[in-house]
Amino acid sequence: MKPKVPVIAIDGPSGSGKGTVARHLADRLGYHLLDSGALYRLTALAASRRGISLEDSGALAKVAADLDVHFGSDAHGEEQIWLDGQDVTTELRTEETGAGASRVAALQPVRDALITLQRSFRRAPGLVADGRDMGTEVFADAGLKVFLTASAEERARRRHKQLKGKGIDVSLAALSRDIDARDRRDSERSVAPLRPAEDARMLDSSGQSIAAVVNAILGWAKEMS
Repeated sequence: MKPKVPVIAIDGPSGSGKGTVARHLADRLGYHLLDSGALYRLTALAASRRGISLEDSGALAKVAADLDVHFGSDAHGEEQIWLDGQDVTTELRTEETGAGASRVAALQPVRDALITLQRSFRRAPGLVADGRDMGTEVFADAGLKVFLTASAEERARRRHKQLKGKGIDVSLAALSRDIDARDRRDSERSVAPLRPAEDARMLDSSGQSIAAVVNAILGWAKEMS
């Protein structure tokens, strides 16, 4: 039997650092990268641009299935994302788009439309996949599952710094409220709620550098290889 391509699944709430950690891991290992959250953000953004209600699950599923998306990097190695040929990287990271992504991610028809696309990223030599249900749903057979979290206060500070660096002005208090609301929504939704897989390694990144978190996960990956 042909061996399965290895997967490192990294799940966790918004602002836990999983996207940055996943990119560093993929670079260190030479693996492919899947930013699953971006696909939901792209669906929400594309629907908004087309005037489609975030309550219309059928229309949203069609939007998800027909996404014209391209992933790349800028001159500094930062992620860039194009939708319909237009760079939407900054727009995707707004709180409005994030809130829309959380809503469409709770709809089963949308998840069904995107799951085949997500699994297609599993190619040799391996994949680092970050999201909210990578270890519980999309790659339930992943060899290493990590649930990465951080305190709500730290996550809000990180998000605030990130957005300010992109020229987006938003208050820290508003970010804290949005993060609390999104945590509740993601954890309480009936479809693929945010939760650690039973066999996930728990990692709290509060007060830790990206390098320390990456090295911890690399150590776990070596244990399982």
